Amino acid sequence: MKNTNLRTILIGIGIGLSVLGVIAGFWLLFTWASNLWAEPDPPPPAAHCETTIDGTTAVLDLEQSRNASIIAGVAAQRGLAPRAVSIGLTTAFQESGIRNLDYGDRDSLGIFQQRPSQGWGSVDQIMDPYYSSGKFFDVMVKVPGWENSDIGEVAQEVQRSGFPDAYDQHVSTARILASSLSGQTPASWSCVISQYEGSDPDKLVSSLARAYGATAMVVYTPAQGDKPAEVKVSASSPEIAWSVGAFAQSWASETGVSEVMVGSYQWKASTKTLSGWTSQANNTGLPTEVLITFVVV
Repeated sequence: MKNTNLRTILIGIGIGLSVLGVIAGFWLLFTWASNLWAEPDPPPPAAHCETTIDGTTAVLDLEQSRNASIIAGVAAQRGLAPRAVSIGLTTAFQESGIRNLDYGDRDSLGIFQQRPSQGWGSVDQIMDPYYSSGKFFDVMVKVPGWENSDIGEVAQEVQRSGFPDAYDQHVSTARILASSLSGQTPASWSCVISQYEGSDPDKLVSSLARAYGATAMVVYTPAQGDKPAEVKVSASSPEIAWSVGAFAQSWASETGVSEVMVGSYQWKASTKTLSGWTSQANNTGLPTEVLITFVVV
């Protein structure tokens, strides 16, 4: 009788274990299938900068963003209205896609496809976006009524293109970008950066000086121990401060910018998401002050 009871107990245990094994197997199969069919995490967005104004978004990759920021900075240095930036960007879109091309029709070069043979400068000069932007504005301001005339027509007066109507297709996008990059629409420029190429505050300092000149006074504090390098900028107006902030974002990947403060607003660099500006209530920075912080390497 005892052996029978023991046998019955053992059989019951065996059946129970078998059932548990089956349940566990089904659970593992279900988990595997769920993972197989689940939507994968979306890849991080490609490195770029963008702005959205009045429900319309304009996007540039990082190369375009850097060149566009130079155009905006040079215009600010010369005291030109944001309309000048719209005209410059419209032209650069059509001529080069806002890229510093070392080729073009005949001897055309650079972001504006200027020709050495037509007196725009030497090859080396034209391939310098700061120089070529300045030369573009030199000619633009001589166009009668450029401040109010049709943007495409002004671009054509400067460039003398064989396709005079081609500029018009870029005007609306250029206006949105110009409003953001010139600081007319604060806290509107955001970027997803690529992996850092290193930390180079000196490069950003020299770039800011070339773009903005006396409209943005720069003080550089090198890294000390664990404290990162900082660049403080005193701008001549809140608009130029926001323009400088957008400039620093656009150059973040190349120079190692990790954080930008404009007044009481903060932007933090990210390779994974489009970082926006956030208000820091405890920060009492002036609206004309920009604080740029760099990664520690």
